[in-house]
Amino acid sequence: MKTLVILAHPNLASSRINKAWAERVKKEENVYVHDLYANYPDFKIDVEKEQELAVQFDRIVFQFPFYWYSSPALLKEWQDVVLTYGWAYGSKGTKLQGKEFVVATSTGGPAEAYQEGGYNRYPMNHLLLPFQATANLTGMKFQTPFLFQGAGGDLSDKVIQDSAESYARLLR
Repeated sequence: MKTLVILAHPNLASSRINKAWAERVKKEENVYVHDLYANYPDFKIDVEKEQELAVQFDRIVFQFPFYWYSSPALLKEWQDVVLTYGWAYGSKGTKLQGKEFVVATSTGGPAEAYQEGGYNRYPMNHLLLPFQATANLTGMKFQTPFLFQGAGGDLSDKVIQDSAESYARLLR
C-alpha cells in the first residue's frame, strides 16, 4: 500500500519523537514523507501540487505534534485549502474516497492527562474527532490513531526507537 505521510512539525530539528518517526518511515519502500514546513515556510500552499500528490497514494497519514488540542497551523491551512468542495467532498468530490486515513501524533503530556477527569479532561479519541469527521466527509477510512504520549518527559533513545519501529510496522 502506497502511503503519503504529511508531516507538519514547525520545529522538526528540535523534535525527538516526530523526527525519529519521519527518519524511520522514510526507509520504508512504499512510504513518502512530505514535510509541509520544509516545503511551505511561508504558508503559501500549492493546492494543485498537493492535490496531485494526494491522489497517488492509498493511505494518507497526518503526522504532527499535538498542539493546543489540535494540529499545528500549517496542517490546518493545508486542510482548508487542499480539501476543497468538488475535489475532496461534495457530489463530485471523490478524489480521496476509499483511501485509508491515519493520524500519527505525539503529546507532551502523559496518557493519564488525556482521560476523562485527567488534567486535560478529555481522552484522545474525543480530541481527535475533528480528524475523524474530516475522513468521513471526504470518504476516507479512518484508522486507529498512532499515539505517543509523554513526549515532554525524559525519554530514552530505546523508547524513541521502539516507537519509531512500531510506527514503521503500522505503515507496512
